[in-house]
Formats: sequence, structure tokens, C-alpha cells
Amino acid sequence: MTLTAKDEKFMRIAIEKAEKAMEKGNEPFGAILVKDDEIVSSCENQIFTKNDPTFHAELGLIKEFCSANGGDLSEYTMYTSCEPCCMCSGAMVWSKLGRVVYSLNHEELAEIAGFNIMIGSDEIFASSPFKPSVGKQVLSEESRVLYEDYFGNE
Repeated sequence: MTLTAKDEKFMRIAIEKAEKAMEKGNEPFGAILVKDDEIVSSCENQIFTKNDPTFHAELGLIKEFCSANGGDLSEYTMYTSCEPCCMCSGAMVWSKLGRVVYSLNHEELAEIAGFNIMIGSDEIFASSPFKPSVGKQVLSEESRVLYEDYFGNE
């Protein structure tokens, strides 16, 4: 997949959503949904403020957007501040997301956080009937700073 300056622009916005999540007492994960170079939806992690361990930025965005607009995201790109977990990757598959672009990958996050409970999104997408195209590690150094701040490893 070819990445563009627009990918960096939208990734910065997803990272800003992650920062806002952290400011509100949640884990620092953010996601935006884009169609035709327009942001149509955004969401941040809300696992603590909603007392819902499944309210990840990506899953929350998919649930909210699809509830209002239908469940086919094949013409959309999701930008997310970190590689999606297996739960969120599964939701991307079932909503037929056309493209996902993420910043920090799960190996880097595991190194920062000191633990790794994730199955990589590549593994989920590889065995799935609908496969989004994937852009990896866009602005990962910018995301790294955010996650190091949150997990306390600098």
C-alpha cells in the first residue's frame, strides 16, 4: 500500500484523539473514519469513563457509525493511533472496512507497556473473508511518545 501526505495528516488527528482519551482518564487510543478525504466519524478509547472494557476507539467508532449509517465500510479508511487488537480487527473484517492505517504496531506497544496480550491484526486479516488494505507505522515515533508517557517508560 502506498502511503501519502494525507495519511500523515489524518494520522495526526487520530493521535490527537488518543491524547484526548488519556486526558479524560482513558487509555490513549484514538481512531477516525475517512471517506473521500473527509472525516465522517471519530472516537477515542472510553473503557474507563464508560466502564466498558470493549469500548476501544476502533470498536466504538464502528459500532456508533454503523448503527447510524449501515454496516458496510468498504469505501472507508480508518486511521488508528495503534495497531488494532484482535477484537477491533474482527470488527473491521465484519464491517468490510476498505482500508486501515495505524501508527505504532503491537510489538512496539508491548515493548513500551511491558506486556503483550495481542494477536497481530495481520493474523486476523489473513484468515478472514474480507481483508482491508493495511498501512503500517505511520508517524509511529509520534505515537511512541504518547504511549511512553502513558505507560511511564521513557
